[in-house]
Amino acid sequence: MPWSVNLLYFIYCLCFFAVNQLKPSYQSVKSSERKDQILQALARMLEYPQRKRITTAALAAQLEISESSLYRCFSNKSQMFEALIEFIERTLFLLINKIQQDDNCDTKQIEKLLLLLLGFSQKNPGMTRILIGDVLVNENEHLQLRINQLHDRLEATLKQALRFAVSEHKITTNLDVAAQANLFMCFVVGRWYQFVKSEFERDPLAKWEVQRLSLLPAELL
Repeated sequence: MPWSVNLLYFIYCLCFFAVNQLKPSYQSVKSSERKDQILQALARMLEYPQRKRITTAALAAQLEISESSLYRCFSNKSQMFEALIEFIERTLFLLINKIQQDDNCDTKQIEKLLLLLLGFSQKNPGMTRILIGDVLVNENEHLQLRINQLHDRLEATLKQALRFAVSEHKITTNLDVAAQANLFMCFVVGRWYQFVKSEFERDPLAKWEVQRLSLLPAELL
């Protein structure tokens, strides 16, 4: 079995484990669990066709609760989106930290990080709409700022991984680390964007085996 297939399986398992943290039983009505139920339902609704508007009334109907029950947990829809952004960020960096701890000296660490970002999108189409800001256009401007900050943090993580690889002489010291990290992030965001705009038809991981040959520094192939 090619190493890349093993990598994809590894990423799939990580994403499956992390996202299942947001799947509590609907039988419980404790406040914290109700919030998780609301966020889970919102994430599912984000997978609907983009032309279908998400409203608190539709969300309450999905959960078979009243809108007043929603507002007891979140004062408005923007707060729900912010909670989802926090979940996405927490989950991604939990997985990133696991990769960094398990593969501190692995030349494949950078590729694993890229596969993680693409694989998370593949397994969580609704959350990908948040990652590109697609559903935040008419929401509080603070939410788009949070997404921009998350993108910056992810790019900084890729830059750090590249710097480490350079310091360990795994890749050439002539590499422009900042430019390469930015290229990686542009590639990832571009694949997220295509996934969403195709209504989740264009797989973020499609043709990775070919594209990695052009994207990654030769020493990391």
